[in-house]
Amino acid sequence: MIIRLIALTTLAYLVLPLVVVIGVSLTETKFLAFPPQGLTLSWYAVVLENPTYVRSFLTSAGLAGVATLAAIVVALPASIAMARYSFPGKSVLSAMLLSPLVLPHIVIGAALLQYGASIGLVRNFPALLVGHVVIITPFVLRTLLPLFSHEQLSLEEASRDLGASAWSTFFLITLPQIRAGLVSGGIFAFITSFINVELSIFNTTSTLNTIPVQLFNYVQYSVDPSIAAVSSLTILAAAIAIILIDWLIGLDFLSGS
Repeated sequence: MIIRLIALTTLAYLVLPLVVVIGVSLTETKFLAFPPQGLTLSWYAVVLENPTYVRSFLTSAGLAGVATLAAIVVALPASIAMARYSFPGKSVLSAMLLSPLVLPHIVIGAALLQYGASIGLVRNFPALLVGHVVIITPFVLRTLLPLFSHEQLSLEEASRDLGASAWSTFFLITLPQIRAGLVSGGIFAFITSFINVELSIFNTTSTLNTIPVQLFNYVQYSVDPSIAAVSSLTILAAAIAIILIDWLIGLDFLSGS
């Protein structure tokens, strides 16, 4: 009973900020107010009618999606190589791929801006994409590496002994075993990319802007409930994505079952 009470209290503590944000987005006042003073959806209309917000949201979603796919393409073979084989420079490769976990993103952003300027890769979508792939690849890598166990290797060897090709073994034996880590790592990577400000701010422009950077720039000059409306729409999109994942493939894959 006590454990359940603690769990419910913790859950309420985590959910409360979301309730506040949604409540503020419904206020009729032109300033942030909670509890909301009156109820209106006019601030959502302001956001949806603003092409800058819509364009920034689509840019963030597209960038996060492409970066996540690219991170999976990089992390999957890298994790297999590091877990299954010994080769010169293995520790260096591991340290290089995982280093974005300990380096501040603003430092990585500044470094990529300096390097990108020297090769003409700056302030465009490819420059943003490269930076995001760099910072989110470790999330996929860290969730995959622990899943390559000795028992899994035995199953792969048995599959090959029975005549299966390397590709058949990967898709029928290896991939189902690492599905939980692959999907959970992809989710973490997508969220990290979508909400990033520190790295993105170095390569955004007035016409190429992500929604976190757009909000960051907006609050420097004005604060009104439209900010809460944008945040609420982001919360709604995340909730819909979770519901669709649960409906289509189930969330039990995250536990590996």
